[in-house]
Amino acid sequence: MIAWLVVFFLALLLIGFDVGFGMVVAAYGGLLAQPDSFLDGTILPLNMVGGVDHYVLVSIPMFILAGELMNGGGLTLRLVDWSQAMVGNVRGSLSQVAILTNVVMAGVSGSGAADAAATGRVLIPAMRARGYGDGYAGAVVAAGAVLGPIIPPSVPMIVYAAMANQSVLKLFLGGVVPGLLLALGYMAICALQARRRGFERAPASGLHDRLSATGKALPVLLLPVIILGGIRFGLTTDTEAASIAALYALLIGVLYYRSLPGRRLWDSFLEAGRSSTIILFLLAAAGPFGWLISESQVNLVIARGVLSISSDPLVGLLVVNLLLLVVGCFLEPLPAMIIFLPALIPIGADLGLDPIHFGVVVIVNLMIGMLTPPVGLLLFVVSAVGDVHIGRVIREIGPFLLWSLAVLVLLTAWPGLVLWLPSTVGP
Repeated sequence: MIAWLVVFFLALLLIGFDVGFGMVVAAYGGLLAQPDSFLDGTILPLNMVGGVDHYVLVSIPMFILAGELMNGGGLTLRLVDWSQAMVGNVRGSLSQVAILTNVVMAGVSGSGAADAAATGRVLIPAMRARGYGDGYAGAVVAAGAVLGPIIPPSVPMIVYAAMANQSVLKLFLGGVVPGLLLALGYMAICALQARRRGFERAPASGLHDRLSATGKALPVLLLPVIILGGIRFGLTTDTEAASIAALYALLIGVLYYRSLPGRRLWDSFLEAGRSSTIILFLLAAAGPFGWLISESQVNLVIARGVLSISSDPLVGLLVVNLLLLVVGCFLEPLPAMIIFLPALIPIGADLGLDPIHFGVVVIVNLMIGMLTPPVGLLLFVVSAVGDVHIGRVIREIGPFLLWSLAVLVLLTAWPGLVLWLPSTVGP
């Protein structure tokens, strides 16, 4: 029955169904196909409510709102100016600015697509004007935006925490080292490309200019510190930190920078509501769909298949990585997590993998899918906001994609890269 359920679901996607509605309709069809079942359609709404009945999910709309308020209030420009002051004297400085800006943005929004749109609108035209090339400019911004869901806070990590019943704080801390490894590698690639292509070196910023830029951007730079510091030292829960982040972004946008007039403020709330609704509806739809998958014990079949290849945890994790790399080429990260995690989480447990390590590896893996055609979401975002032909972006994304895969291998082989920071907060 489960094979027909999956085939039915894929057929619905091919004819144009949304992923969430497709899961609900497929689940209902699977329910009707159950032989001698005493269940009826009322189980669907009950399971949908159960799919979002986790207090930790309250933080998703709050973090999304904080990011939208930053973008709507033009606070991204403050970060760009600060990054320019910090690294503006190196060759090909605008590409370094793109990565550094996204590192800080990642500490606020938790959304790669939002970060790509915000930084791409500013930096792709600027890099184009400096002769960087459309495709390269788009590739740099897309690579930097991958950091958004990896460096905390992260919407995919919150989703994983809810589905796997794990600590949000430990997942957040587990993403710090992988995110910084990716960022350092991306900046090294930008430096090598700048030297190879002969990009110009901008004038160095003096100490006064750097201090001035830091002072102007300080309220924005403090936001990631407030979020992580509050959670790490037990001053706030993860949901409280998300609410504080949204309120803080609202206050500095409206009262401090005065860059959020009424219409822009309304648009920020509206866009945050739309994004949150999409994510939460996907999670709700995954309730009955995941229930049917677990009832069919397909996770046991997959687990036996993985374990039949090897009982070694490293080999098993490599097999899961290969599966997710293929999945990431065709599905966006959140739908892929919602569809496959109900089967993959028990596999990680059967292999004896630490659930925090497994979760971070899964999330990094699926974020790499945002850079891979044919459905690399970030490739399409930078193409749209920067008015760049997507083929040019794809031709330039190769070095960034290779480094991302190298980091994934490192995280898979050395769990300590993920687990070092989470181990500092106790059991």
